[in-house]
Amino acid sequence: MRRTEPEGHGPVRFGPPLPDDGLPVLPELAGVLAAAAARGGAEPVGGGATLLDAACGYGDRRGLPAVPDRTALAPGAPALLTALTAAIDGDVLVPRPCASWWPPYARLLGRPVFPVPTPAESGGVPDPYALLETVRRMRAEGRDPRLLVLSVADDPTATVAPPELLHETLEAAAGEGLHLVSDETWRDTLHDPHDTVLLSPAEMLPDRVTVVTDLAGSLLPPGWPAAVARFPAGEGGAALHARVLDVLTALDARVAAPVAAAAGYALSEPEPVTARVAATVRVHARVAAAAHHAVVSAGALARPPRCGRHLYADLTPLAPGLSERGIGDAQELEDFLTARLGMPAPGGHRFGDDFETHRVRLCTAPLLGENPEERARCLDADDPAELPQVRRALHHLASVFDDLRDGARRWESSR
Repeated sequence: MRRTEPEGHGPVRFGPPLPDDGLPVLPELAGVLAAAAARGGAEPVGGGATLLDAACGYGDRRGLPAVPDRTALAPGAPALLTALTAAIDGDVLVPRPCASWWPPYARLLGRPVFPVPTPAESGGVPDPYALLETVRRMRAEGRDPRLLVLSVADDPTATVAPPELLHETLEAAAGEGLHLVSDETWRDTLHDPHDTVLLSPAEMLPDRVTVVTDLAGSLLPPGWPAAVARFPAGEGGAALHARVLDVLTALDARVAAPVAAAAGYALSEPEPVTARVAATVRVHARVAAAAHHAVVSAGALARPPRCGRHLYADLTPLAPGLSERGIGDAQELEDFLTARLGMPAPGGHRFGDDFETHRVRLCTAPLLGENPEERARCLDADDPAELPQVRRALHHLASVFDDLRDGARRWESSR
């Protein structure tokens, strides 16, 4: 992760990568990739027939029926979002905060990005009234809002938007004629799927939503780039699919043949894959809950993580302790915590939050151990958070935040 311009705290140009799972590659998955290693070519643009069929089956099992001529694969979700943004004219709206990789591709294409606040209960989905007001102001200024990117299972906040909020926001977006891109990279990482209701926007607005899923969310290692887009039904979806394929062709954005073999295997969800996904989710859910407890016990604010391998903390209540250490903005907070924790701690400015706000995303993978053997033991542990290396990492995390809390208390007592 590269920092912003070091001297002037200029614009954020490089965002942190997706949170890694930190675990060894599933042996069966590695075997499929190795068996295809002699294939030096790549899939056709958008994916070959076998890979498309596997992607459609993956969608069907999630209540999102798909057909090959409304589905496309690319080497990672950024390529798909770039192609979608290029194919849809007009300005782009995103929730604040949002995934760090969304805005750069719009800006690369010369499209300004307009953030919309999210409600208190969750991130990833804009507040419906704030969305309507933002669209109104944009049009009053001569702008042309056309595309809204959102995420029900969210990075960076690790929350899952409730269905009633999603319904109100989609109703507002549809009334304003917006096309929606639903980033569903983290939908298969719900920490408690029996107590969390996740609805895809495509279930509510099947004719206006394109679903994008980066397989690095749950199925593939991040270094094996592959992602799926499911386009709406009807003539509009067909035309958008064709335009996206044109852009992907211009970019030569094709999935490498060995990665395609691994992606097809993972998308078909054989037992070894589903078992590993479930085990990985269990590990990160437990460690995320422990990390959340450490953070809020020190006086910081954080919504309980409901998905993914991360949590989003607001250290505003600890501002006096931060000021004591010369930390006045999100970049300085990022630098401080990255050094003290010994792990990446990207500030909220990476995700579109205000530069002056003391927010940070913490990922759980670095807490699992220092080597592959330690991290692998987490998969079989009854309680991964009680393993020695994880306990040490969590204790260190708590001690860093406790120091900031103590600094804030010293400041209060000196007043």
